[in-house]
Amino acid sequence: MVNTEDKVSKGDASASGMSPRNQAMYWLARREHAQAEIRTKLTARDHAPEVIEATVEGLVADGLLSDARFAESFTAARARRGQGPVRIRAELRQRGVALELIAAQLDAGHDWRQAAADVRQRRFGAEVPADFKEKARQMRFLEYRGFTTTQIRAAVGDSSDDDN
Repeated sequence: MVNTEDKVSKGDASASGMSPRNQAMYWLARREHAQAEIRTKLTARDHAPEVIEATVEGLVADGLLSDARFAESFTAARARRGQGPVRIRAELRQRGVALELIAAQLDAGHDWRQAAADVRQRRFGAEVPADFKEKARQMRFLEYRGFTTTQIRAAVGDSSDDDN
């Protein structure tokens, strides 16, 4: 039989006896979360919907939970990992972040063309592909990473599309 006191002393947020607020603060201490993520996690712990809403509202009011801060942190982390704005936007939407916050974060001083070029260079080297087959392979890779067509074309040296 497992002692619940051992779980609490080890910092396990799933231990019975922790209030919803304490569980949420445990998760927030580890990383930023979106409001929808906290709601989902608390729902999985079988808390009542009104308790969950009160907890989330309290955390927001205290400045401990912020979708804007989550979007900023998430975007920065994903950009450092070499992901592009299309993929980041989709993942933020999946986590319940508002479209206005997503747009603000993706437009906030990121040079996505340069990011696409850097990702391509890290993966394939400094030399721009000369043949169509290799260029197509690199373009597919960048598309998977979440870059737009314009950003991809700029990264592989295709100057036929200079809209953005």
